[in-house]
Order: sequence, then C-alpha cells, then structure tokens
Amino acid sequence: MRGPGHQTGASGPAATARAVLITGGGTGIGAAVAERFAADGARVAVAGRRPGPLKEVAASVGGIAVELDAADANSVRDGLAAVLTEFGRLDVLVANAGGHGFASVTETDDAAWDAALRANLTTAFTTARECLPSLIETRGQIVVISSLAGLRAGPSVAGYTVGKHALIGLTRTLARDYGKHGVRVNALCPGWVTTPMADAEMDEFAQHAGLDGREAAYAAVTADVPLGRPARPSEIAAIVSFLGSAESSYMTGAVLVADGGAHIVDLPTLAFGHAGM
Repeated sequence: MRGPGHQTGASGPAATARAVLITGGGTGIGAAVAERFAADGARVAVAGRRPGPLKEVAASVGGIAVELDAADANSVRDGLAAVLTEFGRLDVLVANAGGHGFASVTETDDAAWDAALRANLTTAFTTARECLPSLIETRGQIVVISSLAGLRAGPSVAGYTVGKHALIGLTRTLARDYGKHGVRVNALCPGWVTTPMADAEMDEFAQHAGLDGREAAYAAVTADVPLGRPARPSEIAAIVSFLGSAESSYMTGAVLVADGGAHIVDLPTLAFGHAGM
C-alpha cells in the first residue's frame, strides 16, 4: 500500500533522505511521529494491522503504508522488505505498537497475559530483531516508546505495566549489544497524551467518577502533575524526532520521561499541596 506524493525506489534526490519505519503508526503518537519525521524531510513508512488508518496517515505525509503484525516475525520481514524496496534503506525504527493488559493480576488469565506481553513487548522485540541488520548498515537508531507505566505502577494494569517496564530492559540490552555497530537505542516514557486510546480511557473514567466529560477527566488525572495538563501527540513526536536524529548522537540506552513532571511528585506530600501549603 502506498500513499501519494512519494518517490518510488531508491534512486533520485530523495534517496539520500532518512527512511523511518513507525509501528503503531495509524493513530495517536505514531501518526504524530509520522507527521513530524515527514516535516523533517524523512521518508516515512507507517506500519500496523489496520489498513484504513495507515493509508490515511501515509497519504497525509506522502509516505507508504505497510500492513503488518509487529509481533510476527514473518509479517515484519515482509513489511521490512517492502520498506527496503521502496526506500532502499532503513535509518530509524520507532517501536510504538502497544496496548492491552488493563486488569489486575488476579483478573488476568493466561490468554490475557500472553496478549498483553505480545502487544507491549514482543512487538518491539520482534521488530527490532528483524530490522537490526538494516540498521547496522546505516548506523541507525531505534526509539522505543514505553510509558510512565514503564517506571511506575497504576491500579489494575498488570500486563501493560509489566510489558512497559520490560521495554526499558529491552532498550538497554539493545543499546549494550549493538552500540559497537553504531546503532543507538533509546526509550521514551510519556505520561498522559491526548490520543484516541487515552480519550477512550477518559470517557470511561468520567462516567465512572461522575465527571462532566472527557476534559474534566483529563483535568482530574493531571491535577497533581506540575504542568497540570496532558501532552499533545506532537509534543511527544518532537522528542522522538530528536532521539532519531544526529542531534542525539551521543545518547544510547537512555530513558527519557515526558510526563509533565508527574514522576517527580512525592506522593506523601500531595496533602500539603491540596491544603495550599
């Protein structure tokens, strides 16, 4: 599947531009990352399992849509082959696919556990493994999208939390093993971001908590965040762009947090803040 406005093949003036593959590229953070890299002059491949959103994003950024299952090695190989045929190289992998695992341990059966780890960890592991030979050739970058849930634990999100924590370990082991080949690997942990997935969570939370709609829910969950608001997808995409560029040339194995300051808050002192002290 190809979007309009791109050059076919690896020849021509555009052939020297960076080539970027983004998993989970059809919506939310992935779509914003595609827009940012395209604005930076890169050639962009958006990958995922839903062809409709992928085609829309690819068309909007003049890139290509690659339908694949990021946790399936054969599917990733086929998708990567399409990217290499189109662009002739791969410079940046953004491992953004994720989801599932929103229940406590006792409420998570074997199938749900497997699904959570597959969605949140295996997708990044498999895609990185299959893309590494191409990234070694270009001395490229991998940006792993984890979450604040990769550093902290929320209520009843066992599979998601464990998967996102494991992505930090994956980032570090990739950085350790492949830095000698010139491949840099860094992770980004966003907090609340106004994506379709978060919007759905806010709608559910608002109904459960008796709040007046989505905006009230976002306000409630960021009330104790120093910046007092969720991030826009474009703000997260700007950091991903930095990590996937020469501007971060001496960074590898790093874990950056973009959560409006949520991770610095000392929970036992919240009562003092609420009291105006």
